[in-house]
Amino acid sequence: MTDLFATDNPWELFEQWMTLAKSTASISEPTAMTLATATPQGAPSARVVLLKDVDERGFVFYTNYESRKSRELAENPQAALCFYWMPLDRQVRIRGRVEQVSAEISDEYFASRGREKQVGAWTSKQSCPLETREQFEQELHAMTLKFEDTDPIPRPAHWGGWRVVPQEIEFWIQQPYRLHERRVFTREPDGGWVSGMLYP
Repeated sequence: MTDLFATDNPWELFEQWMTLAKSTASISEPTAMTLATATPQGAPSARVVLLKDVDERGFVFYTNYESRKSRELAENPQAALCFYWMPLDRQVRIRGRVEQVSAEISDEYFASRGREKQVGAWTSKQSCPLETREQFEQELHAMTLKFEDTDPIPRPAHWGGWRVVPQEIEFWIQQPYRLHERRVFTREPDGGWVSGMLYP
């Protein structure tokens, strides 16, 4: 087993890999991750979101609770995440259940965002049909004026965080001839982890 898998703690291993990704100049957005959701009938959907927090409770991102991704997560509270750092030849895959973060945590993160992003969160009817870009820009301007004298801008109730609570975390390292190295951690009922290797 390679030294790149040198710890039996998946959180420590993820932190090591993320730190390396953040220090690699050619990786412009190291926290970018593909989020896969599905309807109750199993129709899949995937998009890229940004990791905003991670600890032993799980992986957190923020979005509009009325968006397609949030509707699917509410109806089918399971998700998968995938980080792929091409310059490092590494990938991390995560699968687990989801939960909304507390209102207090969402409030704290929303307050840390720039005003333009805060106004955007109030304006965007994420995933809904839009007739023209000009329509959205007019609505954005109107919302900017509405909050012109408001400081701080409050978090809209339809916006907040989701946490993916992992059941499985796989670490993948590219090797020549597609003979990749794969180590998977699976959560046990008591909250501990067992790990093993997978064929390429």
